[in-house]
Amino acid sequence: MKLKDKVAAITGAARGIGKACAKRFLDDGVKVVISDVDAEGLAATAAELGRPDALRTVVGNVAKRADVDQLVATAVKEFGRLDIMVNNAGVARNRDILEITEEEFDEVIGINLKGAFFGVQAAARQMIAQGGGGVIINMSSVNALLAIPALATYAMSKGGMKQLTSVAAVALAPHNIRVVAVGPGTILTDMVASSIYTSEDARKTVMSRTPAGRGGEPSEVASVVAFLASDDASYITGQTIYPDGGRLILNYTVPVKEK
Repeated sequence: MKLKDKVAAITGAARGIGKACAKRFLDDGVKVVISDVDAEGLAATAAELGRPDALRTVVGNVAKRADVDQLVATAVKEFGRLDIMVNNAGVARNRDILEITEEEFDEVIGINLKGAFFGVQAAARQMIAQGGGGVIINMSSVNALLAIPALATYAMSKGGMKQLTSVAAVALAPHNIRVVAVGPGTILTDMVASSIYTSEDARKTVMSRTPAGRGGEPSEVASVVAFLASDDASYITGQTIYPDGGRLILNYTVPVKEK
């Protein structure tokens, strides 16, 4: 158990990848604080995971700096320190690029990118104050590199996440803090069901571009997160690791009209 007795905070952990990360960390002996804007879902996840000795919850919206600060403060209050921060909270909206409203733009960028930036800041300040370094893991996506018009705001936020990870890694390296990212492909979560698998044709299109021939499981992403959080990844910083079933090695396609 290479992460035993470490302390981690995870945003967006009421379900999906965040929940899987919490379970993996608990299994690895980590003390965990999870947050989500969905209070009911967060409570249900905590009840399912059990482990009242090693798990705490904080209801909060990552787009608000005070809520992210409260998450970090809770980890310190309950477990004495913070070693691992997973900025996982995210939303995706399937919208025609010409129809995106200002409110919709602000929502996605606010949660996905601004929220991760607040998480980097809050975690790094605590890690520096306590000494000993730490690891900050940002949840990116293959959409940081792919251009899918129907997911424009999501793709923009994840493109920004790539640079956030890079610049933070350089800035925080003198403090022995590693900053890395994980860029999943199509993972079988509620968000994918609502924004990507919108029809059977949409599912088939995604699978036609996924050499592995299936969607990934949240636990498979959590395994990558656990590796990056451990000393096995001690020489990795500023990088994004893509568990994507081979998605990025295929060229994207666009419809061709007959002349």
